[in-house]
Amino acid sequence: MIDDAAIKLRYAALDPVLDERGRRRFAAAEALAAGRGGVTAVARITGIARSTIDRGLAELRGEAEPDAAPDRVRRKGGGRRPLVVTDPTLLTDLKDLVEPTTRGDPTAPLLWTAKSLRNLAAGLRELGHRIGHNVVADLLRDLGYSLQANRKTREGTNHPDRNAQFGYINRKVKQALAAREPAISVDTKKELVGDFKNGGREYRPKGQPEPVRVHDFIIPELGRAAPYGVYDIADNAGWVSVGIDKDTAGFAVNSIRRWWQTMGRARYPHATKLLITADCGGSNGARVRLWKRELQNLANELGIAVTVCHLPPGTSKWNKIEHRLFSFITQNWRGKPLVSHQTIVQLIAATTTDTGLKVQSEIDPNTYPAGIKVTDDEMDAINILRHKFHGDWNYTTRPQTSVRSDSS
Repeated sequence: MIDDAAIKLRYAALDPVLDERGRRRFAAAEALAAGRGGVTAVARITGIARSTIDRGLAELRGEAEPDAAPDRVRRKGGGRRPLVVTDPTLLTDLKDLVEPTTRGDPTAPLLWTAKSLRNLAAGLRELGHRIGHNVVADLLRDLGYSLQANRKTREGTNHPDRNAQFGYINRKVKQALAAREPAISVDTKKELVGDFKNGGREYRPKGQPEPVRVHDFIIPELGRAAPYGVYDIADNAGWVSVGIDKDTAGFAVNSIRRWWQTMGRARYPHATKLLITADCGGSNGARVRLWKRELQNLANELGIAVTVCHLPPGTSKWNKIEHRLFSFITQNWRGKPLVSHQTIVQLIAATTTDTGLKVQSEIDPNTYPAGIKVTDDEMDAINILRHKFHGDWNYTTRPQTSVRSDSS
């Protein structure tokens, strides 16, 4: 059995004092001592190429070709420069090829892609890069990707246009960011208010955990909180309205309105349109009539067009707000009972990240009655233009004083 830890320890101790030849022969000696699978194991542990280890093995066995300059050792930094140095746009283009089809849990550090190495290499060559699939594999590994098999985990309806919709959303967001127009990701959560157990741990005196209720039965006088989040993709900033009433489309649109009033208007003073990416269900669902009527009111108030692109059904965890905003809020209040609406606001507003995330939050004291019906006549009056691709998921609502086509 190969002792990976021992090899790693010995290599870490000797690497600083080894030259090129010494490093090669050390790796070869370790591989030889390890026996079957030794070359693969040592290459994985040390990062030394298999071909280099094979050359070292040939030298140890006396099988190598005589060296014309046996005392010559390549100086540190010698050899061909890496492609990412000589081709500065290579990594950016690779990310652009991979990102629209990236899958996996966005909160995890490990990602995987549906495109093969050869297809990615071919795509890069079409963009003018000289690269083979083996180098693509190395670059993906450096970027945090790995080759993984699929796993039987059902997460909802797999719509045939699912990947195409992700690509469409990606293009729309890129267009908005390039034009310096606002692009936001929205979603809502529901939390019990009171001294209930909240996942996670925090430091307290030993043996003195904070007491919480045994059962999660709602406290009538406190009810639930509905944090509705708005994440500004370009600005890495978030807004959260903490609702005290029902999570309706009226509450959802008012949360977006409050984001615009407090953060968006100052950030985008010359905006001509607003792009919203949202889940396909819930208060901002693609089939919710009240959502569309309230968006019309918002477009009229702001005087700009409001475009909505919905994520395909069953893919809510890929919503950017989930791993750019809500995941950090959850980390910030881990282990803390959400004893009041004000506590929730304070914990949300105190959320920060190393990448500079800024979050503002406030309680929305308004009530939003459920069951509001939107008539056919009201729907007909909405200035909504459905896009050519999946108009049920992608549509633009323009101010009723301005009517012009945007159905791309």
